[in-house]
Amino acid sequence: MNILITGGAGYVGTELVRQLVQKDEIDRIVVYDNLSAGHFNFFLGKEYNNSKRIQLIEGEILDSRNLKKSLNGMDAIVHLAAKVTTPFANTDPHFYEQVNHWGTAEVVYAAEESKIGKFIYLSSASVYGASPDLTTESTAPTPNTFYGISKLRGEEHVNRLMKNKNGVILRGGNVYGYSKSMRFDAVINRFVFDANFTNRIQIFGNGKQSRAFIHVDHIVDVLAKVLIEKVPNGTYNVVDKNLQILDLVDILKEIFPSLEFIFSNQHMNLRELKIDKASKLFEFIDRFEEGDLKTELLNFKHRFSF
Repeated sequence: MNILITGGAGYVGTELVRQLVQKDEIDRIVVYDNLSAGHFNFFLGKEYNNSKRIQLIEGEILDSRNLKKSLNGMDAIVHLAAKVTTPFANTDPHFYEQVNHWGTAEVVYAAEESKIGKFIYLSSASVYGASPDLTTESTAPTPNTFYGISKLRGEEHVNRLMKNKNGVILRGGNVYGYSKSMRFDAVINRFVFDANFTNRIQIFGNGKQSRAFIHVDHIVDVLAKVLIEKVPNGTYNVVDKNLQILDLVDILKEIFPSLEFIFSNQHMNLRELKIDKASKLFEFIDRFEEGDLKTELLNFKHRFSF
């Protein structure tokens, strides 16, 4: 199987390539990335096993000609490329629309004219907006940020593709955990970084807001299984934890006993979003084993150089 991964040099893409290159079912991996996030760590360090299977194409997902050319000989697409700037998901609508909406449209147009059989789109739980109730796959999306709106519009293009191709949309929670191509804007990763190097974290709001999370290893495990196994067309939620920010702080205090924390705008009640972990996706693939958060964060801490 030949795979093209948009955004393949990024946070999730780096770990996905590392896993896929070890699988006998995968013959060739094309990483399609504009390198705008500066994730050059993907190219450094110990050589990947079977590294001759990997190829880089530096390109924009808005470049339809380059996309179409890059899809020659491909069997599947994993579309990861996106603009993500947690916590600034409401800064500039054009910023998200160009890449997350119209960029996804270009990838879908290219896929429609290609011979690929499977299209996997990593969307986001942010399409659900906010709710005090547990959100399920039957909950109607009501995004309330420019980022969430752009991801939902991207989904609409993938839904159109499902008429002729196997299309799978994965609405992932907030991704956290170590990757060679790190993101430190995501809340858990930022907290662990600040706790380790400054012994202080900043909490926005009162800390009682809950979010849905998934470890980077788990989202990669799901992506790899969906690629290789038969999963029907559809939209699936993928999370492994619903955490209140204050619960996360309690675990960090166990790891960093002298940790200080300050609140910004403590009077504000920020949006809630909890996702039902019982996704219908796991009727078709094996579910990953949920990890212990403290153990995961300790492993992350041990990745720091000092």
